[in-house]
Amino acid sequence: MKDVIKCIENLRLQLDRHRKDGLKEYPTRTIFIDPLLAVLGWDVRDPDEVELEHPTVDGKSVDYAMKVNRKVDHQVEAKQLGDPLDDVKSITQVVGYAANDGIEWCVLTNGARYKGYKASEKASAPDKLLFEVSIDPADSKGLSVEEIAKQFNRLSRDSMARGILDQLGAEIFTTGKVRKSLDRLFAETPASFIRLVRKAMADPLVTPSQIEQALHRIWDTGLEPAPIAPHKPGIPKQK
Repeated sequence: MKDVIKCIENLRLQLDRHRKDGLKEYPTRTIFIDPLLAVLGWDVRDPDEVELEHPTVDGKSVDYAMKVNRKVDHQVEAKQLGDPLDDVKSITQVVGYAANDGIEWCVLTNGARYKGYKASEKASAPDKLLFEVSIDPADSKGLSVEEIAKQFNRLSRDSMARGILDQLGAEIFTTGKVRKSLDRLFAETPASFIRLVRKAMADPLVTPSQIEQALHRIWDTGLEPAPIAPHKPGIPKQK
């Protein structure tokens, strides 16, 4: 970890200078990307570990194919320093390279920022994003270099061999899917769900309408719940 921290600190010193130079893709790779990959345990000079300009099934090529046990584990596509990395076409392209090759993970980087995508996730290309980490202090305010180094360590050769991204992806994407499902459930509030809550509550004085209103408040769906009619004496409350 100390080597990763030292590398990040050294690369930070070069950021401002090379931004002014308008650094193109190839020097971005040699000055920024290759050194960071090296301290993460990848030997870019060994084709058994890293294959440069790896051909894809559609006849294109990806800048780096990172290998574990001589098998491609994930791909890294480089852009020039200063590229915002938010072009949907570029994101779709790098995710498509990995998906077409049956590769689970891919990374898009401009030498400072690294964006990791799960190619097999059932979502639009930008929504396949699992994490984003940057050596640029402007992108990582509030984080220490040690914390940033820990995030980069997800991409180390050792971490990839141990399936760290697979574990992280399963947690984060599953949590997101559950939250979206709950958003729909709380927004639509099916009668069966309200009955289930009412049964668990064991308070017959609380009406289904009140439960629905409370669910909206608790989950903060953004929907305006229907107003609760005032109870009039002599009229039984809804059960």
